[in-house]
Amino acid sequence: MFEGLSNLQDQMAISEELLTLLIETGFLIVAVGLIRAIISRFIKKRVQSKELQRRWLVQTRNAFILLLILGLIFIWGEALRTFALSIVAIAVAFVVATKELILCITGSILKTGAGSFNIGDRIQVKDFRGDVIDQNILATTILEVGPGKLTHQRTGRMTVIPNALFVSEPVINESYTHDYVLHVFTVPFKREENWRAAQKEFLKAANKFCKPYLNEARSHMEQLSKEKGLDVPTTDPRVSIQVPAAGEIHLIVRVPVKSTQRSYIEQSILAEVFSNSDFVMKKEEPK
Repeated sequence: MFEGLSNLQDQMAISEELLTLLIETGFLIVAVGLIRAIISRFIKKRVQSKELQRRWLVQTRNAFILLLILGLIFIWGEALRTFALSIVAIAVAFVVATKELILCITGSILKTGAGSFNIGDRIQVKDFRGDVIDQNILATTILEVGPGKLTHQRTGRMTVIPNALFVSEPVINESYTHDYVLHVFTVPFKREENWRAAQKEFLKAANKFCKPYLNEARSHMEQLSKEKGLDVPTTDPRVSIQVPAAGEIHLIVRVPVKSTQRSYIEQSILAEVFSNSDFVMKKEEPK
């Protein structure tokens, strides 16, 4: 009889402890959700820029998810620790089964710690290239830009990249300089064509289209150089020559552009130059 009463008291103590943990968990979830809703509403009202607004909303969401996870670990840590020794074998099997998820979380920590990119940046990972519109612990979402590595038009497709890819593959950030970037594109010519005249025309067109914001771009690069401790890159448009193979001349056009106008400036320069001439050398007729 006394043994039965003792067992009943132990069960009641366990039930009360479990109930306390559940109440604390519920309070934590409600508090985190309420604070996040207030901050999200504040950001939507106060921040006018849509890109900055989306970036802050994503960052606050990820911060509160991390806060919730840490809070749950703090609440349930003591209860879970009592079962630690008995679930070692299960934990090993769990790690093997969830290896990809663990790699995704590791990749998320890696890219966050390294500051590889932010919301709105244009990145390339392996064959995936596009503008980052969302990121969380498991995956990063981009709007595809292409086709190919030299085109700057959105294809209308969305790509979800598992963060595990960031552990083993390098990340190319095309928006490292943020508001203004140095955009480069190549125009191929044959050796016998009038590429010298084309070089002059491309430089003239580049200066024409970059002139309205050239001083702003130069100031931006100087400010970025001070913040990052880098040498100031030359922001003036330039057209250099490359000889990839015998009989070929490539004109490498480099211009400072706003990060959102890469395709527009490139197409404007090409249309300006080739609307006047195709730079084909005319053969002299035999007398």
